[in-house]
Amino acid sequence: MDHIATMLTVIRNGSAAKLEKVDLPASKVRENVAKILISEGFARSYKVARDSKQGIMRVYLKYDEVGNPGFTNLQKVSTPGRRVYVQATEIPVVRSGTGQSIISTSKGIMTGKDAKANHLGGELLCLVW
Repeated sequence: MDHIATMLTVIRNGSAAKLEKVDLPASKVRENVAKILISEGFARSYKVARDSKQGIMRVYLKYDEVGNPGFTNLQKVSTPGRRVYVQATEIPVVRSGTGQSIISTSKGIMTGKDAKANHLGGELLCLVW
């Protein structure tokens, strides 16, 4: 099961339904992706509630004054059956710089812009715009 794809689908469906927040099972990878979505302005915030099992992560979605979501699309690139790796020079520019790529590098999960600045390549997880 692809946990990042599940996370992106839940967030995409929640924003299409105009929900204020969505709940997901918590994990470190999902937390790192949520931090990037928040820092880039695609979501408002997130919280993690620990329990005796895995924990629950609540992501608060962002909308503008009209009610449009903070992002247009979340697209998963790398899948369990087809991993996509890029070098630092091959990191894509998403929608002429208005979007962002999320990459899993040896230094952790970061935006494509940060990975380029640090001369790091890695697995291209998803594109957000």
